[in-house]
Amino acid sequence: MKKTIIITGSTDGIGKLAAIKLAKDGHEIYIHGRNREKLANVISEIKSASKNSNIKGFAADLSTIDSVQQLAKGIASEVPKIDVLINNAGVYNSSASKNQNGFDMRFAVNYFAPYVLTNELLSIIEKSPTARIINLSSAAQAPVSLEALEGNISITEQAAYAQSKLALTMWSFNLATQLSNIQVIAVNPGSLLNTNMVKEAFGTHWSSADKGANILYDLAVSAQHKDITGKYFDNDKGSYGNAHADAYNQSKIEDLIKKTEAILK
Repeated sequence: MKKTIIITGSTDGIGKLAAIKLAKDGHEIYIHGRNREKLANVISEIKSASKNSNIKGFAADLSTIDSVQQLAKGIASEVPKIDVLINNAGVYNSSASKNQNGFDMRFAVNYFAPYVLTNELLSIIEKSPTARIINLSSAAQAPVSLEALEGNISITEQAAYAQSKLALTMWSFNLATQLSNIQVIAVNPGSLLNTNMVKEAFGTHWSSADKGANILYDLAVSAQHKDITGKYFDNDKGSYGNAHADAYNQSKIEDLIKKTEAILK
């Protein structure tokens, strides 16, 4: 069955590779990127590579809540039903350490953006009988400082990245408990994959980007993952596994969600 699939951060890296792979199966794909010109070029590239004309896209900067909300409105006005939402966009290095609201850029893009986008699109996702939400976590996870989340203290890029990915995982598990008919899976696509983000951050890689793209493809459409929700797939191990212990601490999850909602208001 052909699905409507949205992938954020998909003008390069594993998001783009997953989009091509899914497009080759004939699915309707909506990609996303910050740069309109690059977005248009990648849409053309995917159409050519997949022989699938049903490829569209949205341009948006995910570093501010306002732009994420505008993206959600744009998607809602054009897409009547979403079968799969892959929150793939992420940042490690950034030219600006904080966004215009004073939040660390890693928290803004890696956590607040998917949190807001997903919640804004839930009514459309719920229209699919086989809906899946795939959130890009990481092997790098560290206890979340609510002070850092709020922008009250500054922490290193590495710490902010790891904390943003744990925050995303904690929220993913919480969201899964609230949605009876929608699967929510957090995934570490693989450590140090050969992507631009990894090259800029670490200057080296361990595995090909295809490793990450392949697991995004599988989690999006494979029957193997049917009915699984509130779980963490560790692609370094090639199986479901345990995230950081805080992802299973209900008290810490509640504190995170409460603080997140207060910040977003």
